[in-house]
Amino acid sequence: MSDSPLPYAGIRVVEFTHMVMGPTCGMLLADLGAEVIKVEPIEGDNTRRLLGSGAGFFPTFNRNKKSIALDLKQPGGVEAALRLIATADIVSENFKPGTMQKLGLDYETLKKLNPRLIYVSHKGFLPGPYDHRTALDEVVQMMGGLAYMTGRSGDPLRAGTSVNDIMGGMFGAIGAMAALRQRELTGKGAEVQSALFENNVLLVAQHMMQFAATGKAADPMPSRISAWAVYDVFTVKDGEQIFLAAVSDKQWAIFCKAFGLEDMQADPRLKSNNDRVRARDWMMPILRSHLAGYSAAELSAVFEKNELPFAPITKPQELFDDPHLNATGGLAPIRMNDGHMAKVPLLPFTLDGERPGIRLQPPTLGEHTNALLKEVGYSDDEIAALKTQHITTGD
Repeated sequence: MSDSPLPYAGIRVVEFTHMVMGPTCGMLLADLGAEVIKVEPIEGDNTRRLLGSGAGFFPTFNRNKKSIALDLKQPGGVEAALRLIATADIVSENFKPGTMQKLGLDYETLKKLNPRLIYVSHKGFLPGPYDHRTALDEVVQMMGGLAYMTGRSGDPLRAGTSVNDIMGGMFGAIGAMAALRQRELTGKGAEVQSALFENNVLLVAQHMMQFAATGKAADPMPSRISAWAVYDVFTVKDGEQIFLAAVSDKQWAIFCKAFGLEDMQADPRLKSNNDRVRARDWMMPILRSHLAGYSAAELSAVFEKNELPFAPITKPQELFDDPHLNATGGLAPIRMNDGHMAKVPLLPFTLDGERPGIRLQPPTLGEHTNALLKEVGYSDDEIAALKTQHITTGD
């Protein structure tokens, strides 16, 4: 990044978060310049030890943060946390309802100590009849209509990434940004609440409103009637697959000319996009047969030359070598849990032409414990005593 200050430089965030939703909120604020202090249990965030689909969680969502390890089950750990919070602009948490209250770290308690504090809670549900339930991304996808829309009819399927966790954290960060602006106007802090279920409902709002507008329920995406006639995955030479689209009458004409399909372009049954949508049952087999002899690379070249929409079917691991991402600086070096270096996607926007980058690698457990405790008034002897009592650990 340039020497220009990042927009949230000077803002301190103390986060009590784990997994994806809460850490995403802190990552966004940290990438934008905030000092984000991650309070971890003595044994460390469980995300550090996850395998399988969770193996990349910690390095993905905990860059640009500092780490302090505290045992919040001991009064000394809570006292250290309160001293840190006294220096903070924002507190962020994503524990089960009631957990922070038991620790005396809930918003109602903390706002009495600092009326300017902004407190962000990430939960499964906003307050209401469901707020006692334990939620996961998959839970709210199932109950919120997204799994129904993603899978085939009768076969609900969760989306292929943690969409609600990530977006829930994003909305937590947006709420924190709004509360910071509100504080400038009123001098007072605020409580921000973000939730998985309500986030999921926003994602399917277009399908809800389709029903409101037409009186017809939305079909699951694999069996839907597309709004566009050519808008599909084609299997072509050597079994490769590619997504191809022609979503307007102009694009249809260009597509037909590019592939020698003038007869289809002239067919009155295929004159408009809506005509072609109604003709898909007999039109698409003709197009599939006509394109089957091309390779995916050949089709890509023709579609790109003619400015038609297309996409290779890419696996996540193949994105590390994507020429666009690498040429534009969209991937940055990141330290993984075992210490080796990899690359991670940055935030998908630029500020004055630059992507907010990585200033701090994901912290080791308690990497900043000593410095942060000294900053809030602990002496070397007191820090040593906290470590002897297993209230804290780290460097």
